[in-house]
Amino acid sequence: MTLVAGVLTGNLLGFGRVAVTAYLLGTHSRADSLAVGMGPIDTLNSVLINSVVFAFVPMLTACSGAERTALFLKLSRCFLWVSAVISATVAIGAPWLMRVLAPGLDPQYFPTAVTVLRILAVSTMAAGAGGVQCALLYTDRRFAPTAFYQAALNVFMMIGALSLWKLLGVYAFAVGYTAGSWAQFAIVYFAARQGLDTSAAAESEIHWRELLAKPAFFVVYAVGLGLNITFTRAYATHAGPGMAAALDYCMRGVGVPLAILVNPISNSLLPEIARLRSLFRLREAFRLIDRTIALAALAAVGGCAFAIAFRQPAIALFFQHGSFTADSTRLVAAVFLGMGPSLIGWSLLEIGSRSLFALDRPWLPVLAAIVPVLLNVTLTLRLHSFRPEWVGAGPSLGLLAGFALLFLMFRGTRQRWLEQPGATPSAG
Repeated sequence: MTLVAGVLTGNLLGFGRVAVTAYLLGTHSRADSLAVGMGPIDTLNSVLINSVVFAFVPMLTACSGAERTALFLKLSRCFLWVSAVISATVAIGAPWLMRVLAPGLDPQYFPTAVTVLRILAVSTMAAGAGGVQCALLYTDRRFAPTAFYQAALNVFMMIGALSLWKLLGVYAFAVGYTAGSWAQFAIVYFAARQGLDTSAAAESEIHWRELLAKPAFFVVYAVGLGLNITFTRAYATHAGPGMAAALDYCMRGVGVPLAILVNPISNSLLPEIARLRSLFRLREAFRLIDRTIALAALAAVGGCAFAIAFRQPAIALFFQHGSFTADSTRLVAAVFLGMGPSLIGWSLLEIGSRSLFALDRPWLPVLAAIVPVLLNVTLTLRLHSFRPEWVGAGPSLGLLAGFALLFLMFRGTRQRWLEQPGATPSAG
């Protein structure tokens, strides 16, 4: 419930953030320059945080006392350096990255997009370092400090945009986002260290190479899913001014129910599934996963149908003000027709995959995560249509296919897992 409260708060504030963006930028090329810079960074930060959390919550759960503290401190140092290197690499390589991320962007706004990307790259250092603090907090079942991550980003982004718009223009959004990321890092940093006894902690014996390799499977999985939307956004820049921005506005309509479905469920179930695995109670873990996916499927299908049916009046109500005109509403509503169904496949794929990561079965999610982007690229290039209704069709169909493959592989292998030695507790 704590996570639900945080997700709801963050996403309600997210509507305010997008409303401010729509009011000031509409579907102009300036909005495209912000979308092509912020979208990939948002994905990168999410990959870093989730990779660290899902890789190290089970490892931290298996430790206790001074051993857990020593491991946490070593993880903190290690991923501070990793995230700093990533931030510097993105900032230095921004011009080359932007040619890949936005090949069809109006040349007049290309320098703007590069600068936006460089400002946002600073937030990645806070996200990567903060992910370790979140992992310790999840291990201790302290969800409140981590639950409002998105809320902090949205509040600071709105404050930055409204207070600095006249001075910085579109860069005000990037400054606000980066400030929010560091504010959230400060919250989880001090919360994680509250009551932590570091004096008795010796140096962890686990080598840093092993620590870096631990999140590898989840990184590949998360990057595969991220590339699905990144490719679509890059392709949308060829479809004319405002199309990339329209796709990002649609992502708000998908992202809110997705976050409500996935984040509270997966983050709260992760320690429980890891505990059942450590006790060799796999049958109970499988039943828990099955019930969760069934309930999430009902919610996702219902939410998707409702969103598509009422998309145009909802978009007009929330966003049609200032620079966001009636033409902008029609464009975003058309893009959402193809993008909306991605909620179903995306939410089920995420919940199923994260559950399997908690069971220490990473290969199935990794294989399933490659399917959406491969199918998306194939369909999009085969159709080669710039009609807004088709821009989001590729990622939606790809995510549905990815979940179908994951489900079939999971059902087909679970009996073999149960037959392995130690899969169920002995009668004695």
